Amino acid sequence: MSKKIYVASPLGFSEAGRAFMYGNIIPIIEEQGYEILDPWKLTSRELMQPVMDMPYGPEKKQKWSELNKVIGANNAQAIRECSGVVAILDGVDVDSGTAAEIGFATALEKPIIGYRGDFRLSADNEGSTVNLQVQYFIESHGGKVITQLADLKPLLKEIFM
Repeated sequence: MSKKIYVASPLGFSEAGRAFMYGNIIPIIEEQGYEILDPWKLTSRELMQPVMDMPYGPEKKQKWSELNKVIGANNAQAIRECSGVVAILDGVDVDSGTAAEIGFATALEKPIIGYRGDFRLSADNEGSTVNLQVQYFIESHGGKVITQLADLKPLLKEIFM
């Protein structure tokens, strides 16, 4: 089995959320000897920036569609290669991309740990419907959802080793 963990996180994750992820979650995973497969780094910014800079309209919609096929293919390949997935369910509402990644990983029978706990970026996402549905989906397919960051390290050993 490979020593790679795919970290699924909402695309709308704020700078504070990314700082938390890189300052807390990723170091715990790396301490266990895993390579991080971060969807934020799988597609080059040079490919994405021109589309992001386009004015809204039909051309941008078409370019986003084309770009999302590339992003999806990159993420799917990374999920195929990984030992398992750590999904961040805190912060902004889980987006459709993160939900799709979790579904794809489940279809491939990859173990999943969802983190939803001691870090909140906004009080209004506490019980968001999509987050709760994704949490249910993870748990109903044998994955674990943790609410304390301290539980991540022992679960990595239990589930991915």
